Amino acid sequence: MKKIEHIGIAVKDLAQSNLIFEKLFGAPPYKEEAVASEGVNTSFFMNGPNKIELLEATTPDSPIAKFLEKKGEGIHHIAFEVEDIVSEIERLKSEGFIVLNEIPKKGADNKLVSFLHPKSTNGVLIELCQEIKK
Repeated sequence: MKKIEHIGIAVKDLAQSNLIFEKLFGAPPYKEEAVASEGVNTSFFMNGPNKIELLEATTPDSPIAKFLEKKGEGIHHIAFEVEDIVSEIERLKSEGFIVLNEIPKKGADNKLVSFLHPKSTNGVLIELCQEIKK
């Protein structure tokens, strides 16, 4: 793993949360994007070299909707940048981690993504991210 790619925060109202984080960072989100396959709308903020992703559910059965129902708004996941997501998934499986999606899928911000189950990572949802090379 190369670095923390971003921290994902589940929010109930993306527009309202964008205003809060815009005041916090002194700049609007640099990108907003819908990820229909995951049932979310996202926005991304930069703070120095760090990225924050806000996630709002668009369907009541999406992972974010379920998270909000159980835990409320707050940190949803920590994403790590990887060079080769397929080999990293295999390495982590061999180390005993539970991989939620063994085949990477297209996520927001031009990334291939895969998730590790919180049961195998001390309660923290971990996202692996690899830049999609065009």
